[in-house]
Amino acid sequence: MTDDEAHKAEPDSHVNFNAPAILRKWPSLNNQRRTESTGPYLLIDGTLDDCIREFMAKPESTRHLYEIQTAPQPPLVTEILLSEHVAELARLREFL
Repeated sequence: MTDDEAHKAEPDSHVNFNAPAILRKWPSLNNQRRTESTGPYLLIDGTLDDCIREFMAKPESTRHLYEIQTAPQPPLVTEILLSEHVAELARLREFL
């Protein structure tokens, strides 16, 4: 199978940035997650786009403390999006 054939066989990679999403932050100490606590707390309850924008406004050095929870949209969006995934979605947002 050629690359063109493989690309045509893949499902359309559309992401609904208006889907409901929640931005959460893990409690931290010295810029490290405190996983012994009750878990991440709510910062924003809005759309996936709202949460991505707010996440990208955070300093890059602290982004590992945040996660976005949303309904899965395979293959690009999982139920919990960690910093690497959010940054990639933000980069691809204008193309999707």
